[in-house]
Amino acid sequence: MNIKFTGKAFLFISILCLAAASCVSLYNEAVEVDGEPAPTNFVPTATIPPPTATSQPTEVPIPDGYEEYFTQSGDTLAAIAGHFGVEIAEIESEAVLDPALLIDAGTRLLVRDVLEETTPSDILFPDAAVVFSPAVMGFDIQEFADEQDGYLSTYSELMTRGTTLASEVIRQLSLGYSINPRILLALMEMESGWVSGEPEDHDQAVYPFGHIRTDRSGIAQQTGLAIRQISKGYYGWRAGTLSELTFIDGSTLRLAPSLNAGTVAVLNFFAQIHNREEWEVLVYGEDGIFNTYTALFGDPWERGSGIDPLYPAGITQPELNLPFLPNEKWNYTCGPHTAWGWEGPPAALDFAPPLEGPSCGKSNYWTTAAAAGLVVRVGNGVVVLDLDEDGYEQTGWVLVYMHVGITDRVDLNEYLETDDIIGHPSCEGGNSSGTHVHIARKYNGEWVLADGGLPFVLSGFQAKNGEDFCEGSLEDEERVVFAFPWSNYLTDLYRPDSKPKYLYTPTPKP
Repeated sequence: MNIKFTGKAFLFISILCLAAASCVSLYNEAVEVDGEPAPTNFVPTATIPPPTATSQPTEVPIPDGYEEYFTQSGDTLAAIAGHFGVEIAEIESEAVLDPALLIDAGTRLLVRDVLEETTPSDILFPDAAVVFSPAVMGFDIQEFADEQDGYLSTYSELMTRGTTLASEVIRQLSLGYSINPRILLALMEMESGWVSGEPEDHDQAVYPFGHIRTDRSGIAQQTGLAIRQISKGYYGWRAGTLSELTFIDGSTLRLAPSLNAGTVAVLNFFAQIHNREEWEVLVYGEDGIFNTYTALFGDPWERGSGIDPLYPAGITQPELNLPFLPNEKWNYTCGPHTAWGWEGPPAALDFAPPLEGPSCGKSNYWTTAAAAGLVVRVGNGVVVLDLDEDGYEQTGWVLVYMHVGITDRVDLNEYLETDDIIGHPSCEGGNSSGTHVHIARKYNGEWVLADGGLPFVLSGFQAKNGEDFCEGSLEDEERVVFAFPWSNYLTDLYRPDSKPKYLYTPTPKP
């Protein structure tokens, strides 16, 4: 079954939808299935807003062979080129755009039209419904599960910390990986019925997210697999490196270039466990994921109102320092790499103090606050610093530190000034082969790619990707420092400062 939006039809829809309250009937007329109109149940029944332009439409006509595209939150020219399968030179704009930086949502572009068959262009979910965004605030997984009175409400699993309710497992994983728990519950309901009912067979009882793998049974393993596929879709689209879906049977389908990261995340999840025919029903059928989500939680677009776009116009990174004291020399041991767990977005950087003993021995050096903020989470090597100081991890700029030792570590709700001590680098929390500190950024719950549209700059050094895992560099106007897990002279990173910061005990914010 071939499904595609025609270029003229999509343009017609885009213009009309800007003035209409609902675009569903228009999208139904524009979809073609083997040359015939698609059935009306092939799209969600609730409103699917199109991207919103931030300026008045221009009268510049669309040249032959091009199509109109309004940018979305998180877009860069490089990512858009990847989505459309073109070179950056084949993207035209009336605005002057920096190829390396984020583009404000709603910017009008003209892009060379070279794609043939793609997925439908329906934008199913806002980004805020997929990442751990402000839309998560106030949501209690166990309370919701109790209201539904399904299998999820009472299921528990034996973990290393003891018997743990499924809701708590999902809460901890969604918080750590920064994935919205509502989308996880909606996907679980689609695959196993755990949320509102009981599993109907053995596979549904053992594999609540539909990944039938004997080595990945149970709520913790299944939730981890689901998060991995969601993250691959979301951040692969954000980076422009994911352009097509590969289904479980090995067949592929190009992603429509006008999709958003939140929608691609959901499409990618289903493609990993279903063939294309099953995927089409689960995604676009009358009982598909959008309507299942809406039945559980209401319209995700209403919940995301005022939150999306996650990246506001003109956003820049706040000034950040290297995460160690001035007048010290550390080593840059890992360039842009996964922020949390395996195969996550390359949003983190690693720094190691001078070696004082065994590779995972106690360090007398300190890691410090790269900017002022409020400590909103601590535990198992983690310290989370909220830079907007509102007390919520899912809003505004946040710094996530890993491998901070428990000894002398800051406490929850402490307010830190820039360069205040956080704790000692260690091997605690996660996987580590040596004493170091791992630092990553989030904005409105989304991991910010270290080498993306919002450059990761620390004390004037900008992070750049390398070709392989942990490779990369930090560059300023005078020097390039290369990352390497085993410290050497190329990894030396000295942070000079004419006013050294001395150690003291942080105090709670008034």
